[in-house]
Amino acid sequence: MRSKIKNINLRQTILTGVLFALLGTLHSCYSFSGSSLKGEQTVQINEFPNNAPLVNPTLSQQFSTDIQNRFLQRTTLKGTKENPDMLIEGEITDYSITPTTISSNTQTNSAGGVIQQAQNKLTITVKVHYENKVRPDASFDRTYTDEAAFNSNLSQNDIETSQVKIVTERIINKIFNDIVANW
Repeated sequence: MRSKIKNINLRQTILTGVLFALLGTLHSCYSFSGSSLKGEQTVQINEFPNNAPLVNPTLSQQFSTDIQNRFLQRTTLKGTKENPDMLIEGEITDYSITPTTISSNTQTNSAGGVIQQAQNKLTITVKVHYENKVRPDASFDRTYTDEAAFNSNLSQNDIETSQVKIVTERIINKIFNDIVANW
C-alpha cells in the first residue's frame, strides 16, 4: 500500500514539474500581455462630432467620453493635448433607426387573433482616424458600424438610454481591440 502512495506522489511531482516547465516555455515564446502598445505613453482622443443626417443630441459627447474612458482606464496611456504618441479622432457618420422585420414573438388579442410584434434596428457608423507616431505603420483610417434590433414599442428615450449604449460600446470595443489588443 505504501508503495502505491509513493508512486502516486512521485507521478504528481513529475506532472507538476512538467507543467511548470511547459508554462515557462510557453511564456518565453509568447507574451500574455495582450497589448500591442510597445512604447506609446500618451494619447489624444478628440471629440467625435455627430455628422449623421439624423442627430441624437447627446451621442457625440457620450461617445467621445466613453472612448476616452476606455483608453485611459484600460491602458497605461496618459491623456494629453500636446504632441501625443497616439491620436484618435473621427466622426459619427450615421445614426439611423429603421424597421426590420416582424418577429416570431406573437400575442393574442382580445378577439382571439394573433398579433406579431415588429422590430426596429438602430445602426451607428463611426469613421476613425488613428495615428501612431511611435509606430507609423500601425496608423489607419477605418469605418466601424454596428447595430441592435429592438422591439418597435420602445420610446425614443428608451432607445437612447439602452440601445445606443449597446451599439456604441460594441463599436468602442472594436476600435480599442484594433488599436490595443494584440490578437
